[in-house]
Amino acid sequence: MVWARVIGSCSVLSGSVVTYLVAGNRHYGSLFSKPLAAQLTHSSDVLGEASISPCWDENWDKRDPQSMMRKKAEEEEAERPTATRRLFLIRHGQYNMSGTVDEERTLTDLGRLQAEQSAKRLFELGLEPTVIYHSTMTRATETFHAFNKTFPDVPTKSCDLLREGAPYPPQPPSKLWRPEVHFFRDGARIEAAFRKYFHRADVQQKEDSVEFIVCHGNVIRYFVCRALQLPPEAWLRISVAHCSVTQINIRPSG
Repeated sequence: MVWARVIGSCSVLSGSVVTYLVAGNRHYGSLFSKPLAAQLTHSSDVLGEASISPCWDENWDKRDPQSMMRKKAEEEEAERPTATRRLFLIRHGQYNMSGTVDEERTLTDLGRLQAEQSAKRLFELGLEPTVIYHSTMTRATETFHAFNKTFPDVPTKSCDLLREGAPYPPQPPSKLWRPEVHFFRDGARIEAAFRKYFHRADVQQKEDSVEFIVCHGNVIRYFVCRALQLPPEAWLRISVAHCSVTQINIRPSG
């Protein structure tokens, strides 16, 4: 089961709502006005095997041991993951929106303070990340530096897949923002990022892990929808504040 919560000023689905949505089968409660089947029209066309189902897909990451080649019971039990992966999705801080190219979209003074305070808060919570991933865009990289300063001994990795973009045509459609070409270009990349980072722990991983991912608002909103097996076109309904932290736990059961 995937579990989600929010630390800080980020408005997303709480645990209690998630339980209701997963158990809803045919409808997604009051958040969605149409039956689930109507919500899935676009999802199945683009996501293929990863399309949304009215029931929870236990093998959403294709790593469920029971889906593998049939083996003896003791061998199958030995190859089950036992660790939980705790992913912390961190949006970059406030940045200069008047910049015309990425290099000019640097953090503002407030954005740098937000990054420092967010890193400090996670440190005060006693978190010990095993790795910090970050987008290669300027505002995310500068935000990452605050976390790298607070957690200096943690391995770090940059990733182009985590760059900001338009992940999926939203429902309801945006009247002012319809970048169809960007959906076509960015959607596959952001979906690839989801498949890279969101999966249950490998069998070889014996201890629970804490992983920070410093990236962008649209990317995080899409990740949350995909992780909770909600229609990806709902991503624009979620609000993600600057330097907010969204926690996703991926347990061994998936």
